[in-house]
Amino acid sequence: MNIVQFVVSMLLFFVLFFGISFLLNMILRSSWIMSFVYPAIVLLIVDDFSWTRYFSAPTDSFPMVFEQIANLKFVDIFILLSGFAGTIVAGVVIRFLRKSGYQMF
Repeated sequence: MNIVQFVVSMLLFFVLFFGISFLLNMILRSSWIMSFVYPAIVLLIVDDFSWTRYFSAPTDSFPMVFEQIANLKFVDIFILLSGFAGTIVAGVVIRFLRKSGYQMF
């Protein structure tokens, strides 16, 4: 992967999950909801099978997806971590805005 692609990918994941998290936090009035949901989203990004398999064959699917996570490359881990950082920063921003007196929905 090119260094430019790496930086742009990290920025895109950060902005994407910051935006989604900010909107969910604003609508649901819970500052950290997306930070708790993000690991499930990572599982869906990393796996290569249907999400229904987690319910139909959990003993096979969870070890397989954890093995795939363990085999991720350094670059992929940093891209996924930048998305997680976006969810955390959105929670901090929402808390700061509410503390400053901004009312959102």
